[in-house]
Amino acid sequence: MIELFRDTFRYRELIWALAVKELTVRYKRSILGFLWALLNPMLLMLVTSVVFSKILVSAQPHYAIFLLSMILPWTFFSQSLSYAAESIVGNADLIKKVRVAKLVFPIAAVVSNMINLLLSFIPLVLIVLVMRHPFHLTWLYLPIPIIALAILTLGATFFFATANVYYRDVSHILQVVLQVWFYLTPIIYSVDNFPAKYRIFFRLNPVIYVLNGFRLSVYYGLLPTASSIIASFACAFVALYFGFRIFRKHQDEFVFYV
Repeated sequence: MIELFRDTFRYRELIWALAVKELTVRYKRSILGFLWALLNPMLLMLVTSVVFSKILVSAQPHYAIFLLSMILPWTFFSQSLSYAAESIVGNADLIKKVRVAKLVFPIAAVVSNMINLLLSFIPLVLIVLVMRHPFHLTWLYLPIPIIALAILTLGATFFFATANVYYRDVSHILQVVLQVWFYLTPIIYSVDNFPAKYRIFFRLNPVIYVLNGFRLSVYYGLLPTASSIIASFACAFVALYFGFRIFRKHQDEFVFYV
């Protein structure tokens, strides 16, 4: 773990440059460019408002905010994994030519998506104001789940980036896993919709502990319990520990497989 922090600090400028490059390539030839990071949440809000207020009647007031409070951090998580899974393979030429710490590539993927996540909170604020949803002081708590989510995501990206070097099917399988994972996570619905005897199964999903802090803060105006906060960081650091351990063990072999 010391190596992770040391190399991250050592190559911080390269990580930032790679993150900016990834964002630039993502929005290349796009007329609106970075504005899509702001427009996507607003478009999603419009669609969900029409669907759940006009077509499907949802008992959840201000359902668009209920959904966005979880789907924005989930989007960060899923996109980070998708981009990071290809980060080593996609930079094969650079890895073969330049001696550099391999961890900069998955970290850069997480950083670029973190920028998108932070930008997406701007339209979320506007949507909260437009819909006249209470603007809770618990928004000040958001940096805590953001940090936990970043740590958890980074651990997962190290694992998938490593696996995809040896088995290129991983990046495709990951998309299926993320789709299933999305529906198994209470993002478009509430855990309260299920009988108490079934709610215990949701506790097996490590992402819930982290994402729950976003919905509680933004939508409900509540703070997670101390045990929930501890669980979120415990899941995050366990993922980081094992993910980076696997990555570090195999990183010297990447050059022979990419």
